[in-house]
Amino acid sequence: MARKSLPILKQLIQHSTNRRFTSTASPRAVTLIPGDGVGPLVTDSAEQVMEAMKAPVYFERYEVRGDMKCIPNEVIDSIKKNKVCLKGGLRTPVGGGVSSLNVQMRKELDLYASVVHCFTLPGLPTRHDDVDIVVIRENTEGEYAGLEHEVVPGVVESLKVITKYCSERIAKFAFEYADVNKRKKVTAVHKANIMKLADGLFLESCREVATKYPEIQYEEIIVDNCCMQLVSKPEQFDVMVTPNLYGNLIANTAAGLAGGTGVMPGGNVGSDQAVFEQGASAGNVGNEKILQLKKANPVALLLSSAMMLRHLEFPSFADRLETAVRRVIAEGKFITKDIGGDSTTQEVVDAVIAALD
Repeated sequence: MARKSLPILKQLIQHSTNRRFTSTASPRAVTLIPGDGVGPLVTDSAEQVMEAMKAPVYFERYEVRGDMKCIPNEVIDSIKKNKVCLKGGLRTPVGGGVSSLNVQMRKELDLYASVVHCFTLPGLPTRHDDVDIVVIRENTEGEYAGLEHEVVPGVVESLKVITKYCSERIAKFAFEYADVNKRKKVTAVHKANIMKLADGLFLESCREVATKYPEIQYEEIIVDNCCMQLVSKPEQFDVMVTPNLYGNLIANTAAGLAGGTGVMPGGNVGSDQAVFEQGASAGNVGNEKILQLKKANPVALLLSSAMMLRHLEFPSFADRLETAVRRVIAEGKFITKDIGGDSTTQEVVDAVIAALD
């Protein structure tokens, strides 16, 4: 496989070292899915901040609920047209016959790479002070293929699908991310000692891609050992590339180490489209108490919005937003309960707007 830069990857991760944009930039349409529970509360926060910054984006809003059987065609068409989406959490029913709309969207748009950046924020107390981990997760296959059936009553078979194509593609994405961001190491997470064919294929693909990037250190770690190492010495990890299920677990664990899911940004990236949302599992999406008190943490979606702005090549707006959020967290006066405060969502938003340069 030839080494070749991925344009959408560079759009997603480049910082504003070369280009500066002003409010005269041509506005871009963004598909907006408020989602369930606290989703509308935090997406409204992002809209308010975008308006205050006069960011060159405008939103096409679509109502999607987690209990729908499928994502409406007009929503998929909008994302394909606009190439970018900002999304609140969608509640996925446990059990029953309703499949996850999040998984449906990733498959429909081939959003093959989940990117979650877990990092400690100054002013936010955490068990470890030096967490800076990027979890890159294959997003379209593995256990999430959804191929399940009942063989006989009381016996269910669930298939884990791993392909050479998808494994090689996500490995390439991870090494390109490390290369462009001047990261030093990529760690492949696996269970090839037990799942010798499936995870063995994933590992083989990572090894092949690693040979194309001799300047980047490459390591492998078994997923159970990885979990132990992650909570004890997270500073040893840099970029981590994983199959689908492991990545979900690793990203949430790393997020917990760095302050919680309420402050972790993320994006789901494909060759043509990207969907930005809270990076780790939106476990509070259905928390009625948080919703009633209007105390959902908007930081994760605000930082995801900054990722989106950078992806759209509006890096100065992304920098302004990130700087304002970091300033509010560092001051510690307006933060929500999940990170040690008692502020409402709106109080945090007002503080971020006031902190904008």
